[in-house]
Amino acid sequence: MQKEVLLNSAYLAPVVYYTKLYACEKAYIERYDHYMKQTYRNRCVIASANGPLALTIPTEKADEAKCLMKDVRISDHGNWRHTHWNAFVAAYRQSPFFDYYADEFHRFYEQKYEFLYDFNGELCAWVCEQLDIQPVLCPTTDYVTEPQSVDDFRERIHPKRDIAEAVPDFFPHPYYQVFEEKQGFQPNLSIVDLLFNMGPEGLLVLRDSIRVAER
Repeated sequence: MQKEVLLNSAYLAPVVYYTKLYACEKAYIERYDHYMKQTYRNRCVIASANGPLALTIPTEKADEAKCLMKDVRISDHGNWRHTHWNAFVAAYRQSPFFDYYADEFHRFYEQKYEFLYDFNGELCAWVCEQLDIQPVLCPTTDYVTEPQSVDDFRERIHPKRDIAEAVPDFFPHPYYQVFEEKQGFQPNLSIVDLLFNMGPEGLLVLRDSIRVAER
């Protein structure tokens, strides 16, 4: 077990992110990095009937070179909450556990959050509770370029990186997916794909997605 890890804030992060939460005692969630678009900070990927679908939270315009993650404000542009919720319903209404979680999950899309970091954090805590993984989640208090006492995954869990190379102890364990017969198994989607399809047994999938030699 990794005692402490350092992760970026992420919107319904992919399965690999939650394997790190599963396997650690404490997770520091970065607040003081400079905000970057086209990352998991404001984007998740789910399985739709037409293949992988990226859902992006719009943010207020800010100078990326100066804006810290903790200060990024969510925009109401495009009625994104309604769009995302409808996408979840279309993708997962036939999944075994969507109805079980839907009411609680929906409340995140009924409430308006000002800051992206807070929204991501509350979603992450809720997912951890549903999967019965219990890391201590701690916001960082400053930015450290090369931390010495934690396993740093901030630049390794990224949509543009080869995850097998970046996180070699991650070996995605197959699980039931709604569109698997049509599309084949799609690894490392948003954690909600695992949650809605497997429910509490998603915990076992996280466990089995970590290479034995690294456990």
